[in-house]
Amino acid sequence: MLSSTRSPLNHLREPQIVEGFADGRVSVIMPAFNEASYIAKSVLEARDRFSLHCGDLEIIVVNDGSTDDTEKIVSRLAHNWLRIVGYRINQGKGFAIKKGFYSVTGGTVFLLDSDLEVKTKELEQYLIALKSSDIVIGSKRHPESQVRTPVVRSFLSIGFNLLERLLTGVKATDTQAGLKAINSATLYRILPLLSVKKYAFDAELLTVATLLNLRIKELPVEIDLKATFNVKQVFRMFVDLLGIAYRLRVRKWYQKNSLLMSSTYDPIIPW
Repeated sequence: MLSSTRSPLNHLREPQIVEGFADGRVSVIMPAFNEASYIAKSVLEARDRFSLHCGDLEIIVVNDGSTDDTEKIVSRLAHNWLRIVGYRINQGKGFAIKKGFYSVTGGTVFLLDSDLEVKTKELEQYLIALKSSDIVIGSKRHPESQVRTPVVRSFLSIGFNLLERLLTGVKATDTQAGLKAINSATLYRILPLLSVKKYAFDAELLTVATLLNLRIKELPVEIDLKATFNVKQVFRMFVDLLGIAYRLRVRKWYQKNSLLMSSTYDPIIPW
């Protein structure tokens, strides 16, 4: 529970906007699952960072079926710049981002993990890059990135990226960092073709973007990854990646439906 003396709620205020680089409203989507211990800090930190460069800001927290006090805490923070949407049963990051996007009103959308692993610094670079790119992604392997991660996680990340590039043709050096910026019009083109609900959502997003010949730019990111990883999660990402490659290389499903934008692929394994 938040204390009455040190709660972030005591510091709730309107963003102090200064002149920045954003044209129009910026929407930030933050999927959250059982993050009661730090969701308030994450939201307020994102608000403070983004408001330095955005004259019109909205943050949308998607409660991905949390069973703790995540929704209650975000509801206490609710303000004109913050909204919460969600559902009762956990579905996964990909599903949550799609749900959040249906509520955005901004022309620029940031996808931001709500676990504080990615630091939202140098945002002006992302906003400037969007003027000449369709998607801007944070990359752990950018030469200017500051990354603190256990050796095992780094090894798995490199291996996943190599396999991803081989199977899908994506050229990005890192698809999984939790900071991405996309023009809304671009996201509207991509979302109907996405079917991955959980961890490989980012890989599918960039696979479709590559197929559509969209301009993707990588920028530095500051990230502090936790030491633990879930074997089940790694396996699930591998299976989902194979599914993406199957739809791309064998079924040609993305290619056939890229102009229709009317249906979402029904996966063989409905997890």
